[in-house]
Amino acid sequence: MTDRVYPSKANGAAATNGTTAANGTAAANIPRAFPATKSQFNNPNRHPYRPTPNTYRSRRGRRGCFCLCCFWSILILLILLLLAAIAGCVFYVLYSPHRPSFSVNALRISQFNLTTAADDTTHLAAAVNLSISAKNPNKKLIFFYDLISITAQTSNNVVISNGSFPNFPSYTGNTTIIRSVLSTASSSEFVVVDADSVASLRSDLTKKSGLPLKIVMDTKVVVKMDAIKSKKIGIRITCDGIHGVVPKGNTTEVASTADSNCKVDLRIKIWKWTF
Repeated sequence: MTDRVYPSKANGAAATNGTTAANGTAAANIPRAFPATKSQFNNPNRHPYRPTPNTYRSRRGRRGCFCLCCFWSILILLILLLLAAIAGCVFYVLYSPHRPSFSVNALRISQFNLTTAADDTTHLAAAVNLSISAKNPNKKLIFFYDLISITAQTSNNVVISNGSFPNFPSYTGNTTIIRSVLSTASSSEFVVVDADSVASLRSDLTKKSGLPLKIVMDTKVVVKMDAIKSKKIGIRITCDGIHGVVPKGNTTEVASTADSNCKVDLRIKIWKWTF
């Protein structure tokens, strides 16, 4: 039999140490990464770390502030409206305010001449005697009227004559009679009428019920409540449903005012517009 030779433990240990030494030598040749020194962390030329801002959170915060402002604005507006409504109810209960009422007592057309001149222009000369009642139906409110401008017009808004009435106070439960003589013009005896107005006037003169007229009055009024006075408020009084009778010769006849009706409208100026 052939003898087999086995390595001894010493040789095996030497071989192992040799392999380890060889590997150690190879590992020694590989560069290792060491942690940065303290001087690298404190480098003044290095930009500081700045975290990226959270855009979503900033937008969400702004939206929340906007919603909060809207909520408080709407709440304050509702509170103010509620207080105004309460004040209005208290004022109505205490004073029971009503608008002044007007009615036409009598109207006479004392002159009405529509003539055509040689130059084909049409002249109008008219005079109207008017009597209107102004009543204050309130028990605790006093009205102070400014000068009242009065205009007599046809149903198609053709002006016939103009006049005025001086300022006056209207106390609680009082009725004031407004009497005025309206004429075509203060500087001349007639006015020149355009072609469209002439056609409208001639058409109205042929109506059996008479010449349809309406009275328009413009003025300003101050309302006094106990010791409180309001600012001047513009009002317009329009009385329609009047049928005048054109005089023939020197006779004058009273117009029909049974169907007349007067309404009062506020004239509020906002900038350059009047409502």
